[in-house]
Formats: sequence, structure tokens, C-alpha cells
Amino acid sequence: MRIAIQGELGSFSHEAALKARPEATLLPCAFSAEVFAAVCAGTVDAAMIPIENSLAGSVLEHYDLLLSHDVAVESEWLLRIRHNLIGVPGVTLDRIRQAYSHPVALAQCRHFFREHPAIEAAAFYDTAGSVKQLMELRDPGVAAIASAQAASHYGGEILQAGIEDNAENYTRFFFIRTRQRMEPAPQPDKVSLAFKVENRPGSLVEALQVFAGLGTNVTRLESRPVPGRPWEYVFYADYQLEEPRTADVALEMLAKHCSMVRELGRYGAATRA
Repeated sequence: MRIAIQGELGSFSHEAALKARPEATLLPCAFSAEVFAAVCAGTVDAAMIPIENSLAGSVLEHYDLLLSHDVAVESEWLLRIRHNLIGVPGVTLDRIRQAYSHPVALAQCRHFFREHPAIEAAAFYDTAGSVKQLMELRDPGVAAIASAQAASHYGGEILQAGIEDNAENYTRFFFIRTRQRMEPAPQPDKVSLAFKVENRPGSLVEALQVFAGLGTNVTRLESRPVPGRPWEYVFYADYQLEEPRTADVALEMLAKHCSMVRELGRYGAATRA
């Protein structure tokens, strides 16, 4: 199986993809739009995309891309995010003066930088990419902050493991495919969907009452602006599913209150490992 990911090999998306399909061959893409294009073109069989981090919040671009492409969520995966300070082999922590990583990763390691004021945080486009650059330049005064997968892939040495501030740092990933290639979950218990309501009083409440009336629990709700339509919004929701037929009933009932409803996937809810 070929799986597309956004970012360099060795990224957390790489780690999540191998967790789902250990035998997979990965296709790294520079931009998220390239990931979705590769899936739709059949260049790859599937993609693994981050959709939400428990600390940083949603990856908003990926919600927009899910809605604008003929793909669906086949499964959901949770990955514990462990940030590591990585240097060139043989270097010691006291020699490090700069640490490169993605801005979100740097922000999640503030305690480490307070404890090591001699090390400057430097923003880079990608966590794994910072390790790739580190091993190309081999500067003993520079380190990267990334996953253990990145250290292993590029030959870096972990100088200090687990430097993230919060141990409850998880990223939720969606494993996506074209709808034609989907393998339905045998016992789905979670649904993701998108819907639009009319801009009038009570329209959103009417839509949400559908879930309440069916006895389903909405676990997540977020709005996104509609491109080119100022002050119009698409709502993205996740809800728990006890009976598979409930999802069909929910779609039918939502259609009565919404100008657009699209199911993004029925799948098994991921559990923390």
C-alpha cells in the first residue's frame, strides 16, 4: 500500500501511517493539497492526515480539503506526541545553542527552553525536516526537536527525550481514501460530517436537536467560513454512533434543516495507547 503524508519522512504523520499500515510505502508531499490530489488521482492508495491536536487544536486546512475532495475517512488514529531534542551523533547537550522545529512543536516545549536559556528556539517548516537539515549540515551547535522516528530515519542522536510540556499531548489522524476504494468499518461507532444551515434565528439549534432527538452524543463541533461567501459558515461535527442505521436517519433528518449535509466518514473511534 502507498500512503501519502504531508511533510518529510520521519514526521509524526509518518509514524501514524506506519501504526496503521506497518508494511506501507510512504509518499511525502510538501503541501496538504498535494496529499489530497495524490489520493484522488490514484497515485497513492490512501493518506494519513492530522486533523486535531489535543493542545494546539484543529488543522483547519484539512477540514476544508476533506469537504472539497471526493474522499472519506476510513479510520481514526491517535498518536501520543513525544518531542525529543536531537543532535548529530557524538554531540553533548551543553554544546547546543539553537534548536530548530515547527513553531507548534517549539511552543509545546516552553519548559525545556526555560530550563535551558542558552538554547535559542528557531522556527522551521517541519519537525522531521529540521532533523533532515541537521544531518545534512552536521553543525554540533545545532539541534532539532522531532519524533524518535525522525531521529532513526535520518541517523540523528536523541540528546534528551520527552521534552514536551504536557504528557497529555495527542494528535488525532484521519486515514482517508477515495469513496470508491473505501473499506467500511465493520462496527463503526463514530461519524464525522459537515453541514450548512440557513442564516436565520434558531437554524443551528434545529440541526443540533436532530442529534439530541436520536440520543447521540456530539463530541465535537466547529465552524469554518465558506470561501468567497463572507459571513457564511460550514459546521463540522463528530458524533458517537450506537446503531449503524442511526447515521442514515441523522442524514435524512438533517437534510430537512440544512442547505448542505455531507458525511465525511463512519469509522471506529480510536483509543489512546
